[in-house]
Amino acid sequence: MHARGEGHGDGHATRPSVAQISGEILLTISAILALFVVYELHWTDLTSARLQARAATDLDERWAGRHDQTDPAAAATPAPLPPPVLGEAFARVHLPALGTDAHYVVVEGTRPEDLRTGPGHYEETQLPGEPGNIALAGHRNGSGGVFEHLDRLAPCDAVVMETATQWLTYRLVPDEVEPAARRATAGQCLSPEQVERFAVGDYSHVRGLHVTTPDAVEVIAPLPGVTGAGGAESTVGPGLERMLTLTTCHPLYSNAERLIVHAVLTDTTSKSAGLPDALEE
Repeated sequence: MHARGEGHGDGHATRPSVAQISGEILLTISAILALFVVYELHWTDLTSARLQARAATDLDERWAGRHDQTDPAAAATPAPLPPPVLGEAFARVHLPALGTDAHYVVVEGTRPEDLRTGPGHYEETQLPGEPGNIALAGHRNGSGGVFEHLDRLAPCDAVVMETATQWLTYRLVPDEVEPAARRATAGQCLSPEQVERFAVGDYSHVRGLHVTTPDAVEVIAPLPGVTGAGGAESTVGPGLERMLTLTTCHPLYSNAERLIVHAVLTDTTSKSAGLPDALEE
């Protein structure tokens, strides 16, 4: 015989409390979010690495032998490029200040599928070396994180665009606002004419590195920050500078803002002459 009260009571299971149920739900949600983060930061990186390698192989095959056909003496002026096809690789961007492995194939377009491969070219902007502003977008984390460390760039750091036949070296413009400081910084890497344009002229508002809102589309205008600039005469010199703009999300792991990099073309050389100085530094 068993005394009353021994064993497991009357056989009814104890119901979980609301707090227990809520805790289990939160644990499940946390696990799902953790898996999603792993997917975003690692799996998409692997996928993008494969797409980038495939695009690089395709680009090298199309470029094979073309750099040998260029006269180094005639390569000081950027050569015009044919309009690229949406989704097609057509150039490379090198960020030597961020390491020897910081170079990526650039594809035409900024659709999600384009940016999974690498930096994407805003279709409405200029092409490498053209007067105006070639603008590229890239992910800062996940999908290769090609622009993860853009915030480490400093004035006069080089960004090199590589085409089939040429190297085009752009240098970050000053970050400062005050004219004297801008002139001093620009004087370290820009031509005398460019120094004046970026110190007190029509480009004096353009900063090398800054943060803005996602809707600030004027940063990719032909004259950055000025919509409708077109090819009008400037206040210091004729025409537009040959600019390069890089855009990515900010801060890291967020898309609340945009990190913007502006650089100006300072040197163009033929690939048949070897690597440019910026990649030899």
